[in-house]
Amino acid sequence: MPALETARRPDRHLAGVRLAWALLAAAVACQIAYPLVAGTTRDRLTVATVTVTFAVVVTHLAVRSGAGVALRTFGLVCVASAAVEAVGVHTGFPFGEYAYGDGLGAELAGVPLVIPMAWSMTAYPALLVARRLTRDRGAVATALVGGWALASWDLFLDPQMVEEGYWVWADPTPALPGSPDVPLTNYAGWIVVSVALMALLDRTVPRASGASDPGDLLPAVLYLWTYAAQVLGNLAFFDRPAVGLLGGVAMGAVALPFALSRFGVAWFGRARP
Repeated sequence: MPALETARRPDRHLAGVRLAWALLAAAVACQIAYPLVAGTTRDRLTVATVTVTFAVVVTHLAVRSGAGVALRTFGLVCVASAAVEAVGVHTGFPFGEYAYGDGLGAELAGVPLVIPMAWSMTAYPALLVARRLTRDRGAVATALVGGWALASWDLFLDPQMVEEGYWVWADPTPALPGSPDVPLTNYAGWIVVSVALMALLDRTVPRASGASDPGDLLPAVLYLWTYAAQVLGNLAFFDRPAVGLLGGVAMGAVALPFALSRFGVAWFGRARP
């Protein structure tokens, strides 16, 4: 019987890896479809995209470190981000005064249930990106780089979501060029919360290793796809060139060095595993 259990473990591991990649393919398909639909169909597709992408990162961490670790980690992220959002909605701190619309579905304490999942789906890849870039430079470096990796994504996210009516700001000034409906206080709040969240995640997510470790390829692809899709979408489909350029520079400050480190080509030297 022990021999049979040992034989089954690689099968379960391989099945989990395949499931994570299948979910990632589904999430990418949802994002590609986003510009092609409108109205309530786009609302449903937005919720579906967040839900499927959340399932991607949960599955990857479950394969990497076990289902218990994945449930505890993402449960903690969801509770923490939901609490911050609830405080933000009711007090205006730390993002500024804002309110959610009706397009994101069911809410709890004024916060759509998909919002904590949205924090989670990018926070986990951002952590792994930061760990690779900082290597052995310590927890503070990981939190700072990971916080920027996560917060810079919001330069793309907020203008898009505000335009769709998913949330609205009471006083959006002062604002960045090209994003007149999103106040600077929002980005400041994102940086503070993101750094704190990265510090928490870095203590929670094990640094997995060994034959059963699926590696960081999937979250690497997810993070870099998110970056590339947002830059291309804002420049080519959504008529927000300033957002595409600002977000491209800010998120690119992490995404491009990470891509070089993870997938570097021969003339820049061999990429580190």
